[in-house]
Amino acid sequence: MLSRKGIIPEEYVLTRLAEDPKEPRYRARERRARFVSKNGNCNVAHKNIREQGRFLQDVFTTLVDLKWPYTLLIFTMSFLCSWLLFAMVWWLIAFAHGDLAPGEGAAVPCITSIHSFSSAFLFSIEVQVTIGFGGRMVTEECPLAILILIVQNIVGLMINAIMLGCIFMKTAQAHRRAETLIFSKHAVIALRHSRLCFMLRVGDLRKSMIISATIHMQVVRKTTSPEGEVVPLHQVDIPMENGVGGNNIFLVAPLIIYHVIDANSPLYDLAPCDLHHHQDLEIIVILEGVVETTGITTQARTSYLADEILWGQRFVPIVAEEDGRYSVDYSKFGNTIKVPTPLCSARQLDEDPSLLDVLTLARGPLRKRSMAMAKAKPKFSTSPDSLS
Repeated sequence: MLSRKGIIPEEYVLTRLAEDPKEPRYRARERRARFVSKNGNCNVAHKNIREQGRFLQDVFTTLVDLKWPYTLLIFTMSFLCSWLLFAMVWWLIAFAHGDLAPGEGAAVPCITSIHSFSSAFLFSIEVQVTIGFGGRMVTEECPLAILILIVQNIVGLMINAIMLGCIFMKTAQAHRRAETLIFSKHAVIALRHSRLCFMLRVGDLRKSMIISATIHMQVVRKTTSPEGEVVPLHQVDIPMENGVGGNNIFLVAPLIIYHVIDANSPLYDLAPCDLHHHQDLEIIVILEGVVETTGITTQARTSYLADEILWGQRFVPIVAEEDGRYSVDYSKFGNTIKVPTPLCSARQLDEDPSLLDVLTLARGPLRKRSMAMAKAKPKFSTSPDSLS
């Protein structure tokens, strides 16, 4: 009936009806779970934690780590509960002294103008937030009232310090600054200085600098030890290089950070045929530095799965000189172009260097053509990406 109405093609309906329901169906393997998501969050669920009391030993960090709705709820309830608690104390003091129903010729009250619990609650708010409307005040008639006044002021200062400090830390958390530290969506593998290199691009959207910025990279994959122990998340540090060498970078403009795939690299046996979502491989990139304006250490993270690595690609230049200053075109931040690259692993390339000679011969006509185009239409630009 659906095929007659044109909702489902008739060929599709006949095909589905012709299938044998007893025949087993095979589904493709789902994409492996990420250890670190693209926005830097760790994809780890903590379960069956028996010692929950450890979180209460560090209440301040627990409050900072809570989500905003819970933090605002605790912020409101902490003040409201303290006001209600001391309102009850003030009401009891007034009730014990006989100030709630004074008669003629009554003695001086402990707190003036308190006739009910509502007036005691208002006086509690005035004391703790130091509003002081002037209608209610503590007299020298009751020393206990003076002591409660001191205690409530101290408690109010403690609540203000803790809760306002918690709100400040949540708004000034380090990962807020990391939102403007960006990585390229894909990583690439191509030749650089006749060696296969793993490359990615990193940039900072703000003009304020990241001081002492360092970058690290780890390969996470499932391995098995010679003794038969299965390590589900085996982490291996691999060196990252830039134009000046080492892990320190001057992130004034987007840079291309690269890793030379040599015999000591865990990517030594990685070939183009391995770059698919079935491959158990994840490369985590961590950028750390000190925020120039606040002095807080921040960290930005991302990861690349096997199918997010492009073989034989190179990032296009995005930094150019215009009107005596350098401009960055972030619309091309993740753009890549194809370049001649051997379709083999770094190990195979080291074992058979003649593969590079073939690429050199194939690249000759292309280089002559590009030089001719450059002479016909000169273009002056500089790019620290190409120098890194």
